[in-house]
Amino acid sequence: MSTSVASRSLSYVADVEHGIRVPVTEISLEDSPGGEPNAPVQVYRTAGAGSDPLVGLPRLRAEWIEARGDTESYAGRERTLLDDGRAAVRRGSASAEWQGERPEPRRGREGRRVTQMHYARRGLITPEMRFVALREGCDVELVRSEIAAGRAILPNNINHPESEPMIIGKAFLVKINANIGNSAVTSSIAEEVDKLQWATQWGADTVMDLSTGDDIHTTREWIIRNSPVPIGTVPIYQALEKVDG
Repeated sequence: MSTSVASRSLSYVADVEHGIRVPVTEISLEDSPGGEPNAPVQVYRTAGAGSDPLVGLPRLRAEWIEARGDTESYAGRERTLLDDGRAAVRRGSASAEWQGERPEPRRGREGRRVTQMHYARRGLITPEMRFVALREGCDVELVRSEIAAGRAILPNNINHPESEPMIIGKAFLVKINANIGNSAVTSSIAEEVDKLQWATQWGADTVMDLSTGDDIHTTREWIIRNSPVPIGTVPIYQALEKVDG
């Protein structure tokens, strides 16, 4: 008996007790004539792909972060045009300033550690860990214990609350990274956000922004505000751009 895909749709699995919903792609299957009905298949995915680039994603984890009471907002260092490189200084602006919401930066309160590893080693189960357990289809204690032992990481920066929790480790699903980034030769901020959205739509679990050309700071801001997955960068590229390459 053969089967074929009838449709794909965004659906959710839920931890009702803790108010957590995790997106999945639900694939309904058709049987060959005379066959028995097949149950739909649920596939790992993010919900954030396809956001309005001008608005960005909702801050999924903001309430979780604030509820722990171990972080605080602060003014931070003001961005300067030099952060965007020599061309931005010559123009007097970045080529496409971010116009969406700018959350206040957060940091750990004095004497507090705010990593998932620290929580796991204290025996605490966070909403991020519960989210991951639903995504991976495993017990939440496996998530906590693997993080505590240093065999897995849950990379959710407190200043990227738009990111949907995910885990990397040998006890969990294999994860795929995608590289994007502009250069001194080509590409624009809009094109980099487009690359991000295509990468996450087709299953990238993490994305590296390897930008080396114009508007490095502003490009990164657009990417982070629109990214449902962890974003990595290479700070030395920005440093070199600020000192004439």
